[in-house]
Amino acid sequence: MKSVFVVAVALTVSAASAQTLKASYPSCDLTVQHALKGETGGTVTDARQAHISMRANILQADIGSARKAHHLSRVEAERLYHKVEAIRTTTNRSIKKQGFLSAAERATYDRQLDAVTIYVCRT
Repeated sequence: MKSVFVVAVALTVSAASAQTLKASYPSCDLTVQHALKGETGGTVTDARQAHISMRANILQADIGSARKAHHLSRVEAERLYHKVEAIRTTTNRSIKKQGFLSAAERATYDRQLDAVTIYVCRT
C-alpha cells in the first residue's frame, strides 16, 4: 500500500510541478538532489549508497525545519521522517546482502525520496 502511494505521487511529478516546489529547503531542488555525490567511508561503502544517504540526511533536516516552521504537523513530520529512514535502512540492507546498490535500485529509492520531497516542499 505504501509503495502504491509512493508510485502515485512520483508519477504526478512533471517538469512544471517540479518548478513549483518551494525553494526554501535544499531538498526541494530535485535537479541538484539527483546529482548529489555522497562520500563513502565507515558503514557507507558504495557510491550509490552514499548518494541515497546524503539525500536522506538533507531531506530529514528539511522535514525538521518544516516542522519547526509549522508547515508540517508533528504526526506528518514523524511519518515522513520514518519513511526516509526506512528508505535508508532498505538501502543498507541491499548493500549487506549483495555488496552494491544497482542503478535500478538507486532510481527506485530516488523516486521514493522524491515523493517525500514533493510532499514537504508543497506544504
